[in-house]
Amino acid sequence: MTDDHAFLADCRARLAFDLLANTWNSVVVWALRDGPRRPVALREHIGGISQKVLTETLRRLEFNGLVERRAYGGSPPRVEYGLTTLGRTLLAPIDAFGAWAFEHRDEVMAAQEHYTRAGAHRRGDPGQLP
Repeated sequence: MTDDHAFLADCRARLAFDLLANTWNSVVVWALRDGPRRPVALREHIGGISQKVLTETLRRLEFNGLVERRAYGGSPPRVEYGLTTLGRTLLAPIDAFGAWAFEHRDEVMAAQEHYTRAGAHRRGDPGQLP
């Protein structure tokens, strides 16, 4: 992407950045890559996500056309979520971002540690993060 206007507030690229900026969006999309899952199974697979946050994330992803909700009749009724064709197009960027994070995690952590040490002296407050 070489267009300088791609990062303006009203541009389409910002939509994608906003979708990827929410940690749980990417995690849920990635967790659905192998096929639809029921909410309980999805939550167990992900770990560390509350039911409320999972529900909000699924609704947000459904609103944006990345996930579809399928309800099945029966007793008790059953619901599952799966990626749409559009949702599948996010798998490659999420994978690339994850590879970058894995490759550079030590550098990022070192930078955070350096900032914390240097910043604590500047602000006079050790342990205070921005």
